[in-house]
Amino acid sequence: MDTKPFNIAIVGGGISGVTLAICLLQHNVPVTIYESAARFGEIGAGLGMGPNSVRAMGLISPDIVAGFERCVTLNGDGNRSNWFTVRVGDQRKAGPDGVLRQKESAGLRVGDAIFEINYTNDGQAGGVHRAHFLDELLKLVPKSVQRLGKRLVDITSADGSQDAVLHFADGTTAQHSAVIGCDGIKSRTRQILLGEDEAKPVFTGKYAYRGLIPMEKATEILGNEIAANSQIYLGYHGHLLTYPIQKGKTMNVVAFSSCESWTDPQWVVPTSREKMLADYEGWGATVGAVVGAMEKRDVWALFEHAPARTYYGTGPRICLLGDAAHATTPHQGAGAGMCIEDCAVLGRLIAAAAAAPDLDRAFRAYDRVRRPRTQRLVRTSREAGALYQFELEADDLDAIQRNLARRMAWIWDADLRQDLKTALAMMLRDERG
Repeated sequence: MDTKPFNIAIVGGGISGVTLAICLLQHNVPVTIYESAARFGEIGAGLGMGPNSVRAMGLISPDIVAGFERCVTLNGDGNRSNWFTVRVGDQRKAGPDGVLRQKESAGLRVGDAIFEINYTNDGQAGGVHRAHFLDELLKLVPKSVQRLGKRLVDITSADGSQDAVLHFADGTTAQHSAVIGCDGIKSRTRQILLGEDEAKPVFTGKYAYRGLIPMEKATEILGNEIAANSQIYLGYHGHLLTYPIQKGKTMNVVAFSSCESWTDPQWVVPTSREKMLADYEGWGATVGAVVGAMEKRDVWALFEHAPARTYYGTGPRICLLGDAAHATTPHQGAGAGMCIEDCAVLGRLIAAAAAAPDLDRAFRAYDRVRRPRTQRLVRTSREAGALYQFELEADDLDAIQRNLARRMAWIWDADLRQDLKTALAMMLRDERG
């Protein structure tokens, strides 16, 4: 296969940027990754990957799937079909006798399992540690295409063409046929493409405490069956997730709560055990014990992007991918999977281009196919957070179960091969006029 007569700049060296680079390099597209940090890395610990995510990996390279399998952590019972077991964690949902309202006939109490949310097919899925998965991806990208310490400041048009000139904080520049922004929710490429106001992230009214508990300690608190398998605890204006990471050595905890505004300029700040426990006052003993045992505690403000009018521009050529295009809340565990889907579609469209002018049509087809699906995720993920916190269906457990039974299928069961065929056909029709 001949090397393509154009070259691509990827801004951002996280999971999205590195995955896209792997796809492009397989199709002999010259590519350079520009990362602002001095080393590649991901913040946070646990990252969920649904069946759609793993199918998207397979569309790009079996080597990515193999890397995923090397670092995936499954439920301790080996059940790959279970996403989460749902429980109520808030004592205020129980009557004076401690039994959950609506579950009196079954005698279920706070902390007991109510129902399971299961994947709607038998595809591969599971959780990974963000940094470990990124390390697996980086094994597939030669160092010759990696540029570290390159913080993007601006993108301008090259004289006489639609090429993009990237300007970096260190005073250097680089010219490429196109720029793909994979630089996350605070994306500079998004600001350049859409303008400061439209690109600004929006606070969602939710924040999350994130922390870790050694599995030995988690087992003492919860018992092995609960600690080693994924759980979600529902409550009033808050909810809590626990699931195993690091091959079962650690239990990851994400405890969500609500506030009207976020005024701290930092989105991730250290927090105290006392502040966390105060947020869960009135919850049951199980949640209280988990929150009290969390190590390496941080509080994360949850922001998202308002709908973008477009994911691309052609003067110069800029295209947004992943969180730079559609940053979302984590309530459906699908943000990273959507980023990988983006890579599978955009990477193949770029590979179908014969020359630089064809990239305009590639970006247009990508925008038409990917923007509706990814914007839907932003909206429904925020709804899911409200659902878990008794704000969407109130505290009606039966209605919540019905909602969750149908909520995730459109994400997990997507026909990504058909989406790719549709996008390639759109690109071809544009060529024919």
